[in-house]
Amino acid sequence: MKVFKGGYINTLLAPAILAACLLLPACTRPDPGRQADQSAPVRFALAQMPINLDPRYATDASSERINRLLYQSLVDFDVTSKPVPALASWLMVSPVEYHFTLKQPFARFHDHKPLTAYDVKATYDSIVMLKDSPQAAEYANIASIKVASADRLIFQLKQPDMHFPSKLILGILPKGYIDKQHDFAHRPIGSGPFSFERWQNKLVLKRVRDGQQVLFTEVKDPTVRVLKLLRGETDLLQGDLPPELVRYLQTKPGVTVATTQGVNFSYLGLNMQDPVLKQHQVRLAIAHAVDRSAIIEKVMVKGTRPAGAILSPEHYTNGGKTLPAYAYNPELARKLLVEAGVQLPLKLVYKTSTDAQRVRLATILQAQMAKAGIELEIRSLDWGTFFEEVKRGNFQLFGLTWVGIKTPEIYAKAFGSQQFPPYGFNRGRYADSRLDALLTAEDWLAATSRIHEQLPYIPLWYEGQFAAFNKNISGYAPKPDGNWDDLATIRRTGLNKLMVKP
Repeated sequence: MKVFKGGYINTLLAPAILAACLLLPACTRPDPGRQADQSAPVRFALAQMPINLDPRYATDASSERINRLLYQSLVDFDVTSKPVPALASWLMVSPVEYHFTLKQPFARFHDHKPLTAYDVKATYDSIVMLKDSPQAAEYANIASIKVASADRLIFQLKQPDMHFPSKLILGILPKGYIDKQHDFAHRPIGSGPFSFERWQNKLVLKRVRDGQQVLFTEVKDPTVRVLKLLRGETDLLQGDLPPELVRYLQTKPGVTVATTQGVNFSYLGLNMQDPVLKQHQVRLAIAHAVDRSAIIEKVMVKGTRPAGAILSPEHYTNGGKTLPAYAYNPELARKLLVEAGVQLPLKLVYKTSTDAQRVRLATILQAQMAKAGIELEIRSLDWGTFFEEVKRGNFQLFGLTWVGIKTPEIYAKAFGSQQFPPYGFNRGRYADSRLDALLTAEDWLAATSRIHEQLPYIPLWYEGQFAAFNKNISGYAPKPDGNWDDLATIRRTGLNKLMVKP
């Protein structure tokens, strides 16, 4: 992690922030001697509030990050993304039988009752029966769950699965509340470091060990989020800011901006059924038509780095090896297109969301690709429409980011020839028998090399992570996957002297 307390400011940005300040009441400096209230909540401003606090249904990033604070799971991951025991250790008796033993003393739910094997069974039994749960398919391979004792249970599978433990990352719910069909989505009860307090316009959680509250509010506009931090109306921001605003915050003496390398993977998706894009030379040309280094330097936050595969170089499946990013070479790209028999300029449609940063990236890609003889038409759609188009395969090119991916099975789900939607995430409809064989054999190094060579998508970068917080906050650092785990250790300290004029 690197911490910045000064740096470059975009001079065009300051007037915009000042203008926005005029729309908010009292952009003034309060009494600098006012003592920070140690009992006051830590205020966290989000670009988007969570949607569903039932872990069986949550799919959006905010919900999953909040749920990590509210619930505990049987299994978690280490820094190399290997599965490690959380609530329980396990033993693989056979490829279709796993025994799990809960750690002692038992974890306790927020209603003070112990979390036992009966709760684990009830949680996973319930999700298998929930036909409307987006998580249900992940556990369809479970044939049965048997409780051997309060601390031991046996999972029997329908088909062998060497990676089964890495799937057991669902937050465990109390059996009694499941039986009563409790509304976990809006009144969660878990065993995590935070308990649920209330959720009206704002979401309030309370840290179990000391009662410290964390208050989450939604502030969609990034400039307003920055202003609220500067005025002391919020204590913490993480992610979802354009780099100019991050650099602006780095110039403020009352703000700490902490950054770290990220692992969330951004890429260009390709429709492999398209008569032009299914040609390897065309895909190779597109890969050489993107200047990743220039984009990272100019418009991405600190800690962003070029990518060669979905899983970052630190992942255990990569063996410490890094697949190189394709070099920017518009002349080579143009030559490859001509050799492929493509009439220049090659006209392609690129779909993205209406998010300002995504549109900005699209316009940069458009300018870079023009030098390679590619004429990119940008179509920006609201998120719901855009994602539906992607899932239906109604695209030539699109841009997305994989968030929080830990297991190498993502390669099979994203590129296996049997994983076309709705059965998997192979939205580009890529089919390669050689890759299928490597994926079946779980030869991850060879599989990622084959994907890198064939380019069923165009890898871009791993997005850097940052957090910005007031000087009365300590003990917090951004995580590579963007999770908010350090809220469990965050502290309010010292005098609240921030509150500076923009």
